[in-house]
Amino acid sequence: MKLLRGCSSCCYVIGFVVRYFLVGCLLICSSATSAQEQSAEVGFRDRAADLGLQLTGSKACWIDIDNDGWSDLCEGGVVWHNNSGKDFTKLAEGFGDVVSADFDNDGFADLFSWSPIRLFRNRGGQDFELVDLPVLEKCVSMGACLGDFNGDGFVDVYVGGYEDWDAGITYPDMLLMNEKGKTFKLSWSEVRFRARGVTACDFDQDFDLDVYVSNYRLQPNVLWLNDGKGQFVDKTAVYKAVGTSPDFDGGHSIGATWGDFDNDGYFDLFVGNFAHVDDRGDQPKSRFLRNLGAEKQYIFEDQGQCGVFYQESYAHPSAGDFDNDGDVDLFFTTVYETASFGRKNNPVLFRNDGGFVFSDATQAAKLLSLPPTYQAAWADFDHDGDLDLVSAGKLFENTTKKRHWLLLQLEGDGVTVNRSAIGTQVRIQSATQCLTRQVEAGTGEGNQNDLHLHFGLGDQANPVRIEIMWTDGKRQTIEDIEIDHFVRVKMGEPR
Repeated sequence: MKLLRGCSSCCYVIGFVVRYFLVGCLLICSSATSAQEQSAEVGFRDRAADLGLQLTGSKACWIDIDNDGWSDLCEGGVVWHNNSGKDFTKLAEGFGDVVSADFDNDGFADLFSWSPIRLFRNRGGQDFELVDLPVLEKCVSMGACLGDFNGDGFVDVYVGGYEDWDAGITYPDMLLMNEKGKTFKLSWSEVRFRARGVTACDFDQDFDLDVYVSNYRLQPNVLWLNDGKGQFVDKTAVYKAVGTSPDFDGGHSIGATWGDFDNDGYFDLFVGNFAHVDDRGDQPKSRFLRNLGAEKQYIFEDQGQCGVFYQESYAHPSAGDFDNDGDVDLFFTTVYETASFGRKNNPVLFRNDGGFVFSDATQAAKLLSLPPTYQAAWADFDHDGDLDLVSAGKLFENTTKKRHWLLLQLEGDGVTVNRSAIGTQVRIQSATQCLTRQVEAGTGEGNQNDLHLHFGLGDQANPVRIEIMWTDGKRQTIEDIEIDHFVRVKMGEPR
């Protein structure tokens, strides 16, 4: 408040003060109302029970099993069929934790279990049959990811190898190459580090999928650069992607997730780290790695925590734009309910405020006090335009105030691009930013977000133009797509 100078009338002063007080009250009331309105705009509610779901809290995989356009849910070894967003019914069971894509290009998504390693072929969206695999090395795994790593049009598998702690055994990472949709064969294996999560992305835009492996036990993470033929070279140091701090060679990384967090058209990394405090100080905390793009040879720049405040037992991160403002947000689970020194640890929803600044939206979103879990996966299961979340054995329907959106289902030709379009990227360019999404099968530690691509468009009310970068190098541009719709795009088909 400024001092009044040169006032000759006490009445004037009193009148000014009264007016100032009243305006202040109005501003305070207005601010309170605005805060209440903002709080009312955001929210999630658990719908699992009334939708007929009986969830266990195991890793979750969203996938459209029968090609009806609605994302089904695989969880706890059970496939739950989505009945047009109204409820779910049990379709099949006995699969374990899975990731999913159409491995034989017959138009139906199959299931790959990474522990134990098993492959299930989808028979017309009705049931599944076990597919014979060759004898593989013994492996205990916490997650896998899918992608066409050698560019032959069929989806391959990268399996992360973990450990037997009591026996002191490290299990191998394995690359399983697809034999033209008939089975998989072991192409490569290596006993090196103890992997928790694996996730793939064409971060350098050369039309092949690279793999990021999150390793535990204070071991360094690995960025495998793909030569386009399914041969991987460790380029972690070159691209500055280890995701640790200067005093440690590696961290306790449980999962990482790709996302264009700054809307510049390049995929960044969030590296999630479980972090104790030990005799050397604080172990490496979670951090964002910004992709500097083509001009900087796609090197990553460590942005630090960016508002993701410290909790010791962070576990699985999952990225998605929950509030439809165009910025990719982050949901981050925890291992323990009570960590060291009696400190409470709970999963947190972090809202992306732009410029690599994230804030805690958990309370406003009504997600407080969730229990420890490794489960978190996003999908718009009811086609109402916002992302819903399965976590901690619950299905949280998003009740956030609606903004504009677009939901895309992509389908490859099954010849040069796998039918599920895994690895394909889509961009929506505006005057101020470039929204970028990718089709991915496997993220964080063993979960899978929906293959349908969700774009929050904020207040953008006009039709949009999308550019599709298919995995074979072809680009497809589609003009004037109406927003607030679910849209299917088949490779090469005009619209």
